[in-house]
Amino acid sequence: MADSSTDATTRRGERSGVPVSRDSVLAAALMIIDRDGVEALSMRRLAEAVGRDPMVIYRHVPNKAAVLDGVSELVFEQVRVDADDPDWTTQLREVARSFRELALAHPNVVPLLVTRPLSTPLAMRALSVVRPLEDILRLLMGAGFNGADALHIYRALFGFLYGHVLNELQEVVERPEETDEVLRLGLHRLPITEFPLLRGLAPVLAAYDGAAELERGLDILLTGLTATLPRTTP
Repeated sequence: MADSSTDATTRRGERSGVPVSRDSVLAAALMIIDRDGVEALSMRRLAEAVGRDPMVIYRHVPNKAAVLDGVSELVFEQVRVDADDPDWTTQLREVARSFRELALAHPNVVPLLVTRPLSTPLAMRALSVVRPLEDILRLLMGAGFNGADALHIYRALFGFLYGHVLNELQEVVERPEETDEVLRLGLHRLPITEFPLLRGLAPVLAAYDGAAELERGLDILLTGLTATLPRTTP
């Protein structure tokens, strides 16, 4: 005779009617994080989302850290690089724009995109996480950069992108209905004698445009790289 825990697991499985896989578990985790944030994710809540006993979830992901790694993989899988594009600067701009769109679509996942890969040695990261690096290296080396310079460009680009999306997502307006920029941004809380320059930039801060800031940053970054890094003839 089956015990009560077995019966409960069976009832949950029958209620769901959908086979559980690693992909379905990670998709459910991404939905929870998108809606309620990383802090709201637990293995029990994840099990409830897929209609299974928590022990079933552990067959596909060993712990919460593995779930967080998997969620970052899901998003990184959507980063596309055309390594055969003859115009490397245009292609990197397209990569940057699509990365920003992914970040805005999954703002609660952005901290995972920045931190989770760093917690794993490069060769042990998921293929979807390493693939953009390989493709960008191929793009740049095909454009005539040597391997070391291509790696430098990749690091500079993604270092800029991580910083940009984190900054854009933190541009919170305290009083959106307020017309005075200092009050709108909450800068009135800062002592004027200690932060005169920051308060003086209130109109610029209030007019923050994430897309325009991205393009301006890319202009500076790519122009500098083009001017300073040597290339061989492809």
